[in-house]
Order: sequence, then structure tokens, then C-alpha cells
Amino acid sequence: MSLLCIKREKNTGSLKQLRLVDGGGPCAGRVEILDQGSWGTICDYRWDLNDARVVCRQLGCEEALDATVSSSFGAGSGPIWLDNVRCTGKESHVWNCPSRGWGKHYCDHSQDAGVICSGFVRLAGGDGPCSGRVEVRSGKAWTPVSDGNFTLPTAQVICAELGCGKAVSILGHVPFRESDGRVWAEEFRCEGEEPKLRVCPRVPCPGGTCHHSGAAQVVCSVYTDIRLMKNGSSQCEGQVEMNISGQWRALCASHWSLANANVVCRQLGCGVAISTQNRAEGSDRLWKARFHCSGAESFLWQCPVTALGAPDCSHGNMASVICSGNQTQVLPQCNDSMSEPAGSVASEESAPYCSDSRQLRLVDGGGPCAGRVEILDQGSWGTICDDGWDLDDARVVCRQLGCGDALNATGSAHFGAGSGPIWLDDLNCTGKESHVWRCPSRGWGRHDCRHKEDAGVICSEFLALRMVSKDQQCAGWLEVFYNGTWGSVCRSPMDEVTVSIICRQLDCGDSGSLNTFVGLREGSRPRWVDLIQCRKTDTSLWQCPSDPWKYSSCSPKEEAYISCAGRRPKSCPAAAPCTDREKLRLRGGDRECSGRVEVWHSGSWGTVCDDSWSLAEAEVVCQQLGCGPALEAVRAAAFGPGNGSIWLDEVRCGGRESSLWDCAAEPWGQSDCKHEEDAGVRCSGARSTLPLTTAALSSYEDALAEAVYEELDDFVTRKEGLLCSPDQRPDIPAENYDDAEEVPVPGALPASQGREEKVPPEKEDGVTSSQKGSSLNFSRKVTDPGEGEESPWLLQGKKGDPEYDDVELSALGTSAVTFP
Repeated sequence: MSLLCIKREKNTGSLKQLRLVDGGGPCAGRVEILDQGSWGTICDYRWDLNDARVVCRQLGCEEALDATVSSSFGAGSGPIWLDNVRCTGKESHVWNCPSRGWGKHYCDHSQDAGVICSGFVRLAGGDGPCSGRVEVRSGKAWTPVSDGNFTLPTAQVICAELGCGKAVSILGHVPFRESDGRVWAEEFRCEGEEPKLRVCPRVPCPGGTCHHSGAAQVVCSVYTDIRLMKNGSSQCEGQVEMNISGQWRALCASHWSLANANVVCRQLGCGVAISTQNRAEGSDRLWKARFHCSGAESFLWQCPVTALGAPDCSHGNMASVICSGNQTQVLPQCNDSMSEPAGSVASEESAPYCSDSRQLRLVDGGGPCAGRVEILDQGSWGTICDDGWDLDDARVVCRQLGCGDALNATGSAHFGAGSGPIWLDDLNCTGKESHVWRCPSRGWGRHDCRHKEDAGVICSEFLALRMVSKDQQCAGWLEVFYNGTWGSVCRSPMDEVTVSIICRQLDCGDSGSLNTFVGLREGSRPRWVDLIQCRKTDTSLWQCPSDPWKYSSCSPKEEAYISCAGRRPKSCPAAAPCTDREKLRLRGGDRECSGRVEVWHSGSWGTVCDDSWSLAEAEVVCQQLGCGPALEAVRAAAFGPGNGSIWLDEVRCGGRESSLWDCAAEPWGQSDCKHEEDAGVRCSGARSTLPLTTAALSSYEDALAEAVYEELDDFVTRKEGLLCSPDQRPDIPAENYDDAEEVPVPGALPASQGREEKVPPEKEDGVTSSQKGSSLNFSRKVTDPGEGEESPWLLQGKKGDPEYDDVELSALGTSAVTFP
């Protein structure tokens, strides 16, 4: 966390920035200056309080308390920009002080200079600098503030002082981090208009001990108030307007859902939402952000929100709500009998909203608009079985969450197996229902499934983020997944706030820098979004306002390359000492040894064009992967089109090469193909496996034993190729591998006898889920986070759980993704 000062030099036009790093707050830390695209430090020779005064004043951090030396905040990296600095204390910028000269020094980073300024308050332990535990400075230490008698006016002063908008909530009962329960021994009695917390009236806690149940916690936001306007007055019906950074703005109706409306009505004490019919009256200042409420939130700003890339909103497309107006009215319960016939969008908008005793969410998908479908009922989160699960069912889920249209309906626990109850099975939505639990089904809580059949969805509002680099993690070209394709992000006018949010979102530290001196990037790709302007209150890039999505939002030389504080060398399979085997994989097939051929090159996975693709090339791929002889050379993206680069074209093997890299081909990255021409293979899959014991096999028929053997074979072989050393394979379940309790034991009935064979029921149009929509394929594997995979889940998903570390997207069909 750091403050930022920017100064453009009059003569040179160079843009310098100043920050304090690794001091635990914005007003303390190692002094760093950005110049020529690199953050550098200051040598501590002759560093004193006069120098520190200039730094503190330049950053708006009030008085200098200390000028630290000998890298007391840790050693920096990069250039050492200044040495022998001799400020008088009156200069406006530290680089205007007399010194040895720019970039001239006789130091190393063990002598980096730092400062401690009198910045008095911070919010710690939250998602960013604008939420968290209230702490004030005591000498050089930070001390938490008690939640006893902590008031909203005090919180408002803190949010304003930190440049974080206004306080929207105060939370208590947050345990102190200190084992001795140390707490600030005063109570603040702010009135709300004070410029700084330190000037607020204070009273000592009675007896020197503050009554508390924990540390005070504050959440600041740019979204601070909401109202419904009709005929110039605020009431329980009308156009939705929100106070954003002190200005009232009308909300765009894009993806405005009944769940959003219900939150607004409850927040205003206006009962429940009756309708979300849009109106054409009102303001020209439309706010384009999209909210994704479940309907159970107390305030609209508690809902997930996306603003990045939002399309322009027409004057007549403003969100409106009609509330019941009865503050005591409660919502009808959503019970099993509440199914609704197919209807129009209009009837859906006016349908009564269900009680928040049921809630809907998407889990383990890297954001609010993709993941495993889960429903909260009777105090337990449960899942939906994938029997009959298709795009019509997924459409209801996506619309209910304000996440746009459905791109894909996933089955077989693609986002990982859930836990708890399985609430719904054999779902048969028409696609028009307002709630997924209103669709026809087997009945609430009735099913014959296990969690390996959990259903998931990917909605059109789904976004993902990654960095692409040949040899670095947490540094590289920034890319966003949108419209089914990874594309670049434009760097203008990214500032330190935006970069720090990106680095934090990718688990790459709290700060970073924009490198403007890298050469042009090879290859062509979309350049999806420009003019990103994040605020300190934003906790992810998705919340940051920007220009609308466009395929070519900027020129190739304006693509963003970011280096985060957490950057480190990349592990395999980027380059040596990895073998060729670790740089080749199959994706999209129904078995481990069949699928689309993908190769690792220049820091990313790409595909192979099917020009000249024959059984000889397939034989080399199958043998290289240890998958036995080739059965078929597959062409025309039969396993689904890939995404990213097409690395190889006109591959010509003899069939006996030990590696695809030994075959003749066009130069890497040069092809005249599209992903509709991606090559694939089907291999026999015959390879060495773990032996089954005689005792384990003795009770089975040959066919059953063979099936179990193949399943164990699948379990073993899915672990191959994940690490450079074969003797370091992690023991984790592979995709679609049943839990151990599902492997038949001697004397058990085969699965087909223990449960009736199920056939997914056809929908009204007679098309099953496997026939609808294009495919997004997911596979899990163990890998080092930040390895450069195209997996957003690798970067954003649950940590410490190898089963969910890497879920990977293959390209969508061209007609599958439509955004408003």
C-alpha cells in the first residue's frame, strides 16, 4: 500500500512518480522513485529529517517523524536513482534537491533510505486500502482501535482522509491480531466533518481500558446512497439513482434483475420488488456498472459489480423499480411447488420474488459469473445434479444472478465436486423461469446422483485475467479473457492504483509498475479494453470503469506489460530443464490419451494446424506422451477449437521421431490457419500402470476387472507430465476419477445393477445438453500458481487445494458469446 505523487519534468517531459513501500501503510516505508519505466531507490548517505520532510509533504503525509537508513524497510531492487541528497526541507519534490546527480551513486541496496511520516490511520487486513481493521500509529507501531463506542461519523472521517469515498458499513467483533489484545487507549468522538482523524476530539477509555468485543472494521465505498425517483421526488417507485463519488447517477438497465431490485426495495424500507420495468425518463448521466445480486444482500453495494468494458447505455435504458411500499411485507416462500409455466420476459419481470431463505451462487469459477451452481436452503449450501443439464437451465441461473446469457452448461463437476445436499435433479427449465428452483425437476432434495455430477455454468459476464511471459511469474503482458478469447489490455492511462489492484488480484503482491520500454509483442490478438481508471475502493479490475469492449481498442505498441512486486522466475514447462514431453498435452478429449494437440512455446499454450496432419504425426504425439500407438489423426477441430496462438503448421513427421520437436514444420507461430483447423489425435492408451493385486481381481468378471484397471490407469496417467521429475508426482485425484469409495469392492454389485441406468431427458426441442451450444472444456492439474497457464482459476481460485488449481478454457464457438 502506498501513496503516489506524479511530476512531469518541464524540460525533459519525463514522468517521475514517488512512493513508500513495505512500511505497512501509505505514509511509511522505503522511498522509491519511478523513472524510465523502472522503480528505483535513494541511497542513505547523508539522509536526514530535512530530506524526509520533502518526501512526506510531497506525498501528503504531513510531518516527517523519522528518516531511516540501512534498508530498515528491506532492500529494494532496480536502479539507485539518487545519492548524497541534501534537501533544505523546503523543496516541492525530492528529486529537486541537490544530489550527486541522477543515477549516479556509490551505494548498493543495503543502504536504501526510508521515511516514517505522521500519517495517523490506516485500514488493514481488508481487500485493499479502503476496507479493513482500523489501526492508528503509536510511535513506529500500528495499534488497533476498539469497536466500543466507534461511530459512523468517525468512520466517515477515516474514509475521507484515506481518499476512499464514504463509509458504508462498520463491523465489530473482529478479533485482534495481537496475542496480548493490545488496543488504542482512547475513544474517538468525531463529528464527521473533521479533515483528519488526529484532530477529532478524543476521550481516554475509563480506567485506561476500552470496552470492546474486537477491533473496529470499516468498509469505504464510492457507492454511498441510493434512491428511486419519480416526478422529481424520491419514493418507493421510479428510476434507480445511486450516489457515486458524491454525484447522483442513474443506473443503466443492462442485466438489471429482479434480485437487484429486491435489494433496493429492502434497503429503502419499501417492502419487496414487484417489477423491474425500465423507463425512458430522467438523467443523461448513466452509470454503466452491472450488479450481480443474489437478492439476499442488505445493500446494493454489497453485491458483486462489474464496470470494466461496460457498453454505452442509451438514454432510454435506465433501470427502474416498483416496490410494494409495505415495509412489513415479506416475500413469498420459494417452496417445491413454486414452478411457473413458460412465459415472456415481461411476465418474468413482474413475477414475485422469492424469500431469501433460498439463495443462489456460483463457486470456484474465479468470479461471480462462472462456477459450480449452489443453492442455500434450510441453512445448507447444496448443488444441482447434471442429469439433463443444458443451456436452458444455465440461462435461468445466469439471468437470476444478473450475469447475462449462458455460454456453457458444464457437468461432471467441472468446477470441482461440491458438498452437502444435492437439492435438484433432472432439471427441465424452459429458459424463461425467474428462478432455477421454479423449473420442473424430480422434486426438492430428490436425486440419485453424487457430487461428481455437480452442474456448473459459464455466463457471458464471466471474465478472467492473466499475465503472459516466457520466463517470469507475476510479470508479463496483461491479458483478459472476454468474448471467448484471450486478448491484451491497453496501458493508457493506467496509474499505480490500477496496477496495484491487478497485482493483488493475481496474488502477485500489493504493488507493481508498468513497463513502457518493452518491444512490440509478437503475433496478433484482440486488444480488448482501454482507458481503465481504477479507484482505491475497487477490489478487482472488473470493478474499474473503462471504455467499452472493442476488438482493437488501441495500437499494438500500447499493450500493457506489468511487473508486480511478487515477480519470480517461472517454473516448468517454460523452458529447460523441462523435457519436450512436459511441453505437449491433449485437451478436449473424452479420455487422457485423446484430444486436441497443444504445445508450449514462448510462455503460452497453443495449437497445431491440421495441414499435412496424418497418422505419422499422430504416432509421434502418442508415443511422446506415453499413450501407446496412434489410432487416428483427427482434423478440423473435432475436439473443439483451441485458443491463443497456432504454434505449428505443416508438420511433417516420419513417424519414428522421439518428439514432435524433431519433425519438420513451418517456423514457430507462422501459419495461415484458424482454430477450426486444430489438429488432434486418438491414441490406444496402452501404457504401464499400477498392478492390481490378485485378491482385488478375484471376485470380478473379466470385463469389470478391465474397467477398474482402466480407471486406475487413468488415475495414474493423468498425473504424468505435470512436473519435470517423474518421481515427484503429486497424489491427487484426476478429472472424472471417482472417489475410492466408488471403486467396486469384492462382493459389491456393479454400478449398473445398484442404480437404474439414467438417460438425460430431452428438452422440448428434442436436443440434449450434449447437442446444445459450443464447448468450454475444463481439466484440472497440479501446477505452480502463476505458471503462465491460460487458467484464470490458477490465478484466482482457492489456494491450497490442488484439485481446483487449474481449470482451463478452450475457445468458444464464434456464435456462442454475445455481450450486451
